[in-house]
Amino acid sequence: MTTRFDLSDPAFDVTSPAVHAARAESWYVETTWGWAVLRYAEASALLRDRRFRQGNARWPAQNGIHSGLFSDWWAETLLSLEGDDHARIRRLMVPAFRSRTIAAMRPRFQALADELVDGFAERGSVELIEEFAEPYAARVICVLLGLDEDHWRQVARWADDLGASFSIDVAHQVPRIEAAIAGLHDYVDGVVADRLAHPRDDLVTTLVRASVDGEQLTRRELGVALVFLAFAGMETTRNQLGLAVQTLLRHPDQWRLLAERPELGANAVEEVMRVNPTVTWVTREAVEDVDLHGLRIPRGGIVQVLSHAAGTDPAAMPDPSFDITRQRPPHHGFGAGVHHCLGHFVARTDMAVALPLLARRMPDAVPDGPGRWLPVSGNTGALAFPIRFRPS
Repeated sequence: MTTRFDLSDPAFDVTSPAVHAARAESWYVETTWGWAVLRYAEASALLRDRRFRQGNARWPAQNGIHSGLFSDWWAETLLSLEGDDHARIRRLMVPAFRSRTIAAMRPRFQALADELVDGFAERGSVELIEEFAEPYAARVICVLLGLDEDHWRQVARWADDLGASFSIDVAHQVPRIEAAIAGLHDYVDGVVADRLAHPRDDLVTTLVRASVDGEQLTRRELGVALVFLAFAGMETTRNQLGLAVQTLLRHPDQWRLLAERPELGANAVEEVMRVNPTVTWVTREAVEDVDLHGLRIPRGGIVQVLSHAAGTDPAAMPDPSFDITRQRPPHHGFGAGVHHCLGHFVARTDMAVALPLLARRMPDAVPDGPGRWLPVSGNTGALAFPIRFRPS
C-alpha cells in the first residue's frame, strides 16, 4: 500500500475523494500519526477492542508539550484516564447525565432557541455561529451546570480558547489554552464552593454529592471534570450545529421536511453526525502488540478511526446518501466502548430541539457566501456561516 495521509496538513480533508478511494482499496491506510481505519466494521470493532486504550492521552507529548498546566490538566481528564481511575470517576459522574434528567431540560432548550431566533427572524438573515450556535451552546452549558446565563460570553471565550487543544497546531496555542484553563477552573471552583455551602437542583450539586461505595469526587477531580464539560459541551454543540445546517442546506428537501416534521429532529442529529461530524477522527493507542486483520500494530502504536469514512462506508450501508428518515447503524461521532461520550444525551437533546426550529423559522434558507471554516480534520466546524432566508 503506497497511500499515506498527512493528518497534520491543514489542507487535508477527511471527507475527500482520496479518502473514499483509499477505503475502496483497503480498510486502513498509513498516516503521519500511525494508521487510519476507513471502514465501518473494522472501526466499530477497534473502538471496543480492549487491546487499545483512548489514544488522546499522548496528544500533548506528540506535539512536543511535556509539562505545564495544559499537559497536567489534559492527563487528568476522562479523555486520558484509563482502568480503575477512569471507571471510578465515570461511575461517579454518570448520575448527572441520565437521559431523563436531560430530557427534562427540553422545554428550557426550546425557549432558549426561540428567543435567539426571535432576534433575527424578521431580518431574513443571520450569521449563524455568532447569533445562534455559539450563544445557544454556551447558554445550554450554563443551564446544565447551573451557571449564571449572563456569563455565557465569558464561558464561550474560555471554551473557544480551550478548543485549540484539539487543533493540529496545538503546540503554538499553549499560552492561550493555559490562560483559558486557569480562568475557567477558578470560575467553576467558585461554583463548587457555592454548591457545597448552598446545594441546588443542578448538575454541579449532583456531582458534589455523588457517592459510590463511600467514594466521592475530590475537589480537584470536580474542577478538572467541570472545566472539560464546559469546554467540550459548548465547543462540540456549536461546531456540530454549524455543520448540521451546512449539510441540511445542501439538501433543501431535507430542510423542508425537518420543518414539517420536527419529530425527525433526533434522527437528523444522528444522520448529520454520520456524514459531517465535528469530531473527524477518534484515536486509540495499542497497549500491547496487536495483529489486527493482518495489520501489525506495535505497543504504543496510534490508530485513528476516520468518522466520516466509516459512517459513509457502502459495505455497512448500501445507500449512504443523506436522508433524515432512514435508520442507520450507530455512528462513531460520540466514540464507543468505555470512552463513549458521557454528555451524548445533552448534545443529542439540545441539537434535536434546535434543528427543527431553525428549519421551521428560516424557510427557504441558503448560505449567504462561503463562510469561514476550520480545516476538515481534527475537530472541525464553522467560524462564521452567514445565511439568508424568507423573513417571518
